[in-house]
Amino acid sequence: MENILEVENLNKTYAESNFELKNITFSIPYGSIVGFIGENGAGKTSTMGAILGTLKVDNGSIKIFNQEIDYSNEKWKEEVGVVFDHMNFPSNLNIIQISNILSYIYQQWDTEKFFHYIEDFSLPKNDKVGNFSRGMSMKLSIAVALSHNTKLLMLDEATSGLDPKARNEILGVFLEFVKDKNRSILLSSHITSDIEKIADYLIFIKKGKIILQTSKKELLDNYAVIQCASTEVGQIDSRVIVSHRYKAGLLEMLVSDKNTIPATFKIEDNSLDEITLLLMEGDCYEGSHA
Repeated sequence: MENILEVENLNKTYAESNFELKNITFSIPYGSIVGFIGENGAGKTSTMGAILGTLKVDNGSIKIFNQEIDYSNEKWKEEVGVVFDHMNFPSNLNIIQISNILSYIYQQWDTEKFFHYIEDFSLPKNDKVGNFSRGMSMKLSIAVALSHNTKLLMLDEATSGLDPKARNEILGVFLEFVKDKNRSILLSSHITSDIEKIADYLIFIKKGKIILQTSKKELLDNYAVIQCASTEVGQIDSRVIVSHRYKAGLLEMLVSDKNTIPATFKIEDNSLDEITLLLMEGDCYEGSHA
């Protein structure tokens, strides 16, 4: 399967911090939505910054549209839409003025498409954007990101600040965006229910290191959270144990193949939220494939 984005062995250290990005490697296939999951400070925004060139890394390679990114030539940014968790437009402008300005910035600015989204999102065209609520600001940023022949959409907490109805509306827009299989999305969000609804693939990052990559179908079909006494752990193949923690006197584990678990163990269906909590709060198991 051809990839729209390929990131390989990105490393970044900071002189005044213990945090670092460690060998960040992943790819995004065309036509897919990839959920990027991790706690605050895990490295999601830093990774996105490295891809966009706003963060200089120590080493590693990034290919987009099958070519190594040339940061001295910003032409590739025409086809990359970006939404961070805050709006970057001057507060004294209205939507019509913003569109006029962006038509000079982007060679492929699509005014008709932009105002189609503005209408769909019920945003006022003549009000100053500085008066917008957080949810309205996010909708405006998404409309902009979708309106310049975008092929890759990078979203960092883009659904935060939206009520459930608005989030559902936006998720529908994202699904429609990738429908032709020529475009893709990298979606970072603390709202794992949003990722669970629309993502095809999942990347979990913790303390600057990717700890698990898998398809959503594989995770929800074959992974499971189980509990047992520490004396029982020897009955489980250590190769399928991904993460573990102690909880209420029991050992709680995320396993990658629930079909290998002995019948004496209780296995329950788990949500992406429950699996994420165990990955973030637990420890990667020695000998695990994760």
